[in-house]
Amino acid sequence: MSTAVTSAPARFGIARTVRLGLRRIGFELRQYFRAGDQVFFTFLFPTLMYVVFATIFTGDIGEGPDKISMATYYLPGLIAGGILLSGVQGPALEIAMEKSDGTLKRLGGTPISPVTYFIGKIGEVFVTAILQIALLIAVAVIVYGVELPTDPAAWGRFAWIFALGLIACTLLGIALSAVPRSGKSSAAVVIPIVLLIQFVSGVYIAFSMLPEWLQNAAGVLPVKWIAQGMRSVFLPDSFRTAETSGAWDIGLIAVMLLVWLVAGLVLSRITFRWIRRDG
Repeated sequence: MSTAVTSAPARFGIARTVRLGLRRIGFELRQYFRAGDQVFFTFLFPTLMYVVFATIFTGDIGEGPDKISMATYYLPGLIAGGILLSGVQGPALEIAMEKSDGTLKRLGGTPISPVTYFIGKIGEVFVTAILQIALLIAVAVIVYGVELPTDPAAWGRFAWIFALGLIACTLLGIALSAVPRSGKSSAAVVIPIVLLIQFVSGVYIAFSMLPEWLQNAAGVLPVKWIAQGMRSVFLPDSFRTAETSGAWDIGLIAVMLLVWLVAGLVLSRITFRWIRRDG
């Protein structure tokens, strides 16, 4: 009897929580790719927007050996936009719908913990975001002849900006899922917020072109720092003078993304419920 009592908590410990979370990743991926509209608006949307911008805005930007095509110039911003769509919009819409159709209520009646659920969502986001960005970069290289960085340090910087930015955005997406009052209204709430953030964060237009007051307001948003970090990877070093401070500010990028990661973790744990408080 004593053995049974002492062994029971172990089945619900950290190891089991993580194991169940990893198993949920496959389930979440199957659900994701079965939803055709979600695949279009979150998975393919950055690539489609990149094709539109790279096709309409042709020519070169910059001078001398640092001259690059407009297709190269728009690539970092659309990568940052893809991270935002995968991390914020995807989970926010999914969780709002699952809360509305009773999926989360049923999960709440099982031994599964929110941490296990979060692991499944974050794992799904990482897999889909990697595939999404790989597709975007492949189109840039094959269709528009974009030359990728050859410096291993640049790709190392790409990796940690991608990872930190995606985790922070995913946690913020989980928190944002608590805002819509129903699954039907989730798209009307989430999509305009995500689009607005993209436009004021330097995804579609240069951040320096925004009014000063808007730069000050949007300068704290995580996507602004993800986009700036991606520009430091894909653009010539001379383009750093176009940034607000005249530098890439790599250290500050890391600090800001870590701050948003912690904020997202706190907000997601505070706001997440298996059912709405007023449901």
